[in-house]
Amino acid sequence: MVGDPIANLINGLKNASIGKKDIFSAPYSKLKENILSVLKKEGFISDFEVKGKDVKKHLDVSLKYEAGVPAIHGVRRVSKFSRRIYKGIKDIFPVKNNYGISVISTPQGVMSDREAKKAKVGGEILFEIW
Repeated sequence: MVGDPIANLINGLKNASIGKKDIFSAPYSKLKENILSVLKKEGFISDFEVKGKDVKKHLDVSLKYEAGVPAIHGVRRVSKFSRRIYKGIKDIFPVKNNYGISVISTPQGVMSDREAKKAKVGGEILFEIW
């Protein structure tokens, strides 16, 4: 999908991990950088780097594998341009029996569902990853 940069990022990560690539590159944005920092904290990627200057910035993501098996098994975009999904703290539930996470955009920044529950804050559910 050309108009949805978050969907492009997560589908690119999933496809690169299925294809056993070591590094995935994506155009830079601050939101994508925040999303990747959450994925790094939760153990879905090894590391990421911001490269380039000004308009030509891009993100290089090092994918994570455990005994040849990718850490990212699947993703699902929840909130879309056509339909935004917002959840309060009581409505945030575990993904895949706690094998996955929801990435949530909150007033305190982008965070995982576990961090949002600790901070007692809800927000827009961007996507689920497992």
